[in-house]
Amino acid sequence: MDQLNKSRFLLSVIFLISITFIVFNNLDASSQFFKSTQIIISESLGWFIILIANGFLIFSIYLIFTKYRNIKLGGINAMPAYSYANWIAMLFSAGLGIGLLFYGVAEPIGNLNDYPEMTDDLSYNAGKALSLTNLHWGLHGWAVYSALGLCFAFASYNRKKAFRVSSLLGKSVEDNKILAASIDIIAILTTIIGIATSLGLGASQINGGLSYVFNIEINEFIIIILITLLGLISVCLGLDAGIKRLSQANMVIALILVFSVLLIGPTVFILNAMVQNAGVYINEVIRLSTWTEAYNNSIYQNGYTLFYFTWWFAWAPFVSLFIARISYGRTIKEFIVGVLFVPSLIVFIWMGVFGNSAMYLLVNNISDIASAVSENASTALFVLYDSMSFSFALSVISLILIVTFFVTSSDSGALVASMLSSKKGADINGDSPIVSRITWAILLGVVAAVLLKAGGLGALQTAVVIFGIPFSIITAFACRELYRSLEDELNN
Repeated sequence: MDQLNKSRFLLSVIFLISITFIVFNNLDASSQFFKSTQIIISESLGWFIILIANGFLIFSIYLIFTKYRNIKLGGINAMPAYSYANWIAMLFSAGLGIGLLFYGVAEPIGNLNDYPEMTDDLSYNAGKALSLTNLHWGLHGWAVYSALGLCFAFASYNRKKAFRVSSLLGKSVEDNKILAASIDIIAILTTIIGIATSLGLGASQINGGLSYVFNIEINEFIIIILITLLGLISVCLGLDAGIKRLSQANMVIALILVFSVLLIGPTVFILNAMVQNAGVYINEVIRLSTWTEAYNNSIYQNGYTLFYFTWWFAWAPFVSLFIARISYGRTIKEFIVGVLFVPSLIVFIWMGVFGNSAMYLLVNNISDIASAVSENASTALFVLYDSMSFSFALSVISLILIVTFFVTSSDSGALVASMLSSKKGADINGDSPIVSRITWAILLGVVAAVLLKAGGLGALQTAVVIFGIPFSIITAFACRELYRSLEDELNN
């Protein structure tokens, strides 16, 4: 308890409980609020979300080619704390997880159904759908983690500052105790809301999968409680004993699953399509990443691109701090390549395998996968498996992976929220009060359950948008302060 920053911890808990209480006791009004708020924010600030997301990508890539690229996180004699395999496994599990399984089929088919510029040419439409999927899950998202993660790592390891967002914004912010505490509280709330969204998706897909495969109906709140208990065990074990081992298990199971689908599914079709999709993405990425739907009356951007980008913003304090925590000893160039390009490549392969497996069903009229996605996105993955051999085994493996990703997100988020609310933001060993970790693990489950009750996935999406946009501005200022500090590092 001595390590706990009581003001940050208590105020964050009070705010979170208050918001949760108000939402829970005004479910209908809250549901309407979430719907109208997302529309207003998306229509008014869509241009800003697009610009700042592109800005983080440009900033990250630019740093690779600067004179600062060989600066080591932790100083010239710092050695990496984890092997490449463990490093990639942990940042992959923390940064993606449930989203890949939920949207691997639903996102490409959803784009095919909803994007307003589709034609009668299925080949063109499929390439566009996968390109949009790669836009939403690839470089632009990981650039947010790369930029803020580098800010955290440099400030903590090279400037010996606390693992806190306020530490990234310069001395004037750090010296203003009220402003610094407010920024850290915003970061904590953003972290909890961002992860709660993924927990809601995971609970929905676990429930959908159990119902579809085993004809078992379990209340989603019960699922959240059970997973939260597993997360409590893992977060109490700590980073090396709990999260690292779960991340390793996640990576192994994910590799088994994706290669199984590639080999069991239409292998040649998938490989051909992935090569074609890569060309379409390269040709289209600038246009798609700056498209604001200005001349269309559709609402595609609200439910897709703007939601995904703000979801990345909302996950940024959680994932970026976690990535910084495990990246001691990496050079800036090594950090950006590892955080930006390697996970993006994994995403392109994953979405290519699952997305094109679903496209194959459409091309050959094997299954009405498009209707399945429209009716219930949480079961789309299991509908895909129905067209394959060993469908039951694939479904079971997927459910296991969803659970392990679920637990990893929960315990990683609790650990990060605990670090943000500690006196020193936790030291290099990631120490933070056990009481704090337990509290945040429980609150994560509570918030996810209440938001699901208040409006389902729509409420979760809106909460992400509301908290993600302010934090993107904070991240932009942190990047500016980082760039200023890099020159001082070279001169010392």
